[in-house]
This record gives sequence, structure tokens and C-alpha cells, in this order.
Amino acid sequence: MKHGSLFSGIGGFDLAAEWMGWENVFHCEYEQYKLDQLHKNFSKSISYGDITETDFTIHRGGIDILTGGFPCQDASIAKQDGKGQQGIQGSRTGLFWEMLRAIEEIRPRYIVAENVANFLNVNGGSDFRTALTELARLGYNAEWRICRASEVGAPHHRARLYLVAYPDSIRLQAGKTFFSHVSEKTSPKPWRAFGTTIQIVRGGAWNIEPPPLCVDNGIPGKLVRQQLHGYGNAIVPQIALAIFKAIAAIDRQEVNG
Repeated sequence: MKHGSLFSGIGGFDLAAEWMGWENVFHCEYEQYKLDQLHKNFSKSISYGDITETDFTIHRGGIDILTGGFPCQDASIAKQDGKGQQGIQGSRTGLFWEMLRAIEEIRPRYIVAENVANFLNVNGGSDFRTALTELARLGYNAEWRICRASEVGAPHHRARLYLVAYPDSIRLQAGKTFFSHVSEKTSPKPWRAFGTTIQIVRGGAWNIEPPPLCVDNGIPGKLVRQQLHGYGNAIVPQIALAIFKAIAAIDRQEVNG
């Protein structure tokens, strides 16, 4: 399959696509240091910068799966003061409309979108209903679920909303879901965060994860800040991989009748 990513960050979706053996055709990322890292790790892919200035019509009909974790700042529960949660009317989360434009220009077979779990609730749920309505206007059905990093073995929860959109022509068989490979794994004993009393009772499979590190003045250098920012915004590629596996299995059934 051929994959393209929007709001690519440090390439979580792209890495999962690589694990699947798929072709990463392009990535699109606004922040230059992340774009440099994407070019380094996925050098054969086309690199795009500002999504608002990018014409994707060249890829029409040439992308099987389009992914994107559009910005969450206007939907985050941290946005309680000032203008509050503006959702898709905000300047950041409102870039959803650019993703929708890209979908309309590319017409991928599948779409995988990611955002904070609160996107289901922002503006009384009207933003999420709008997203579904717009996808339906373009001929896509959708399935969604809150997925946690701990469900694929991570020692933290990191709940995020994942949505898979697919053509109206696909009819899922009873019991089939795009999230069938995302399931909780119970650790035999709690994972304890280094130097704290915090315990997380799910996950535990990532016991090689290093402990948090500090610097003597408490202020990390520029490179460390960039790395932490990239990690903080990144999707969990293991969750994307699980979704991709289900998409591949369902797509094979569709092709084979």
C-alpha cells in the first residue's frame, strides 16, 4: 500500500507504515526541525512544509492510506481559560479543514486521523459531528475509538482518539473492526515510574524505557526541548501498526470478494 502523512511530527505513522512494508510517498510537517528529521529517516519520501500552501492534487488516486494527527491545542482539556476550547474554529485545531481539503484532493482509500480524546466532547460534541458529516459528504464511513498506549504495552496511558474512515462501498462483516488488534495487555505486576510512587497497572512490556533525566539547572538545552516536544506530540506507532494490520486484513477481504 502507498501511505501519505499530514501533520507528520516526528513520523509515528510513517514508522508504522514502514514496519508494514508500505511505501511512504510523502509527509507534511510545518516545523522545520521535525521536517529535517523526517527527511533524514524517510529520505525517499516527498517532503512538504506548510499544509496551507500545499497542493495535493498531484497525489489524487495514488494514495491508499492518508494519516494525520491534526493539532489538538484548541481541543485539549488544558484549554480552560481565556478563549477556552474553540475546537475546529480555533487557529490550530481548525487545521482540520486543511486535512479535509487534502482528503478531497487526494481521495485516499482509507484515512486514519488522531487527536486528543476530548475532541469527542469539545463544543458540546458538535465539532466531532461536523467531522463525521464532512467525511460522509466525501463518501466515507467512519469508525472510532479511544486507544491508550498501555493497550500496546507502554508503561503509561496516553489516551487518544483514533478515527478510521473508509469508502461507503466497504461493508464490514459482523464482529470486524479496524481496532481488533488494539487490546489491553495486563502486566503481571505494576510498572513503577523511576524515583516516584506512581504505579501504572497496564502495560509493562516497555521495561527498557530509560528513566527521566534532568540537567543541573533544570532547563534542558534546545535540542532536548525539541526532542521532548516531538515526543510529546507524537502518536504511538505501535497503535498505528495495530490499526494498519486490521486495515490490511479488511482490504484483502474486499479485494478477494
